Amino acid sequence: MTNDDDSRTLILDVDTDDLQELSEYLDVLSSSTRLKILKAIERKPRDVRQISAAIETSYENTKKHLDKLMGIGVVRKEVGLSRPTAKGVHPVWKYSLVPGGLEAITRSLGLFANLNLTLTNAVLAEKLAGVRETFSGEFSGQNPVFILLGGSDDGRVFPIGGERVALGRADPAAPSRPGQEIVLGEEYAAVTRISRPHARLTRRQGAWLIEDCGSTGGTFVNGSEVERGTRRELRDGDLVELAKGAPGATLVFVLAGGVRPPDAA
Repeated sequence: MTNDDDSRTLILDVDTDDLQELSEYLDVLSSSTRLKILKAIERKPRDVRQISAAIETSYENTKKHLDKLMGIGVVRKEVGLSRPTAKGVHPVWKYSLVPGGLEAITRSLGLFANLNLTLTNAVLAEKLAGVRETFSGEFSGQNPVFILLGGSDDGRVFPIGGERVALGRADPAAPSRPGQEIVLGEEYAAVTRISRPHARLTRRQGAWLIEDCGSTGGTFVNGSEVERGTRRELRDGDLVELAKGAPGATLVFVLAGGVRPPDAA
């Protein structure tokens, strides 16, 4: 059984300055050359000449794009050594992704996409949708993610890989099942332990459905409780609460590229 209520509970009011910064952020990520740079340094640091050769553009152009990416905090530089030549080796600046940089972009794009930008700036909303789709296609495939809000793990991104994924709090006695679980820290005490999952996410005919697994605190989507024995279809930007209040966990569901799934049969 699914619930088609498409309400949102996140605050939709955004400061004008925030929207301006979002526009500038999207301008940086909308460049195909900059996305190529991110791909070139995704696995190992490279200097400017190595990067420019990989993306087939000039040294000067590469440097300008790197400065833009450093400006939004997803790329860093530190001293390394050049490749050996007849003249030996020498120090060079090497560029790499900031740890968690790609996840930070996914989180930022996903959270801003939850805002009703069409009511305030249709052009910005269109730009955001385009960047999300392009970035997701380059780095995230077609898998959705959960973004955790609040607590010590605030902002953590949980990729959803399998067809059935259990959600729950860490349990030292439970064996790890990579790709089949989303495990939260002990701080989220109102969430049922993963050995007896709080909730479960299931993919069916292209749609993602969530159900409560008999938890004490309950599972809520956009403030509405998921009744036991039912499944609720998740939409891009839906707010999922595993129990209510501070000891619970609040997550935002973000689809790849912001594309809604077809209705479940």
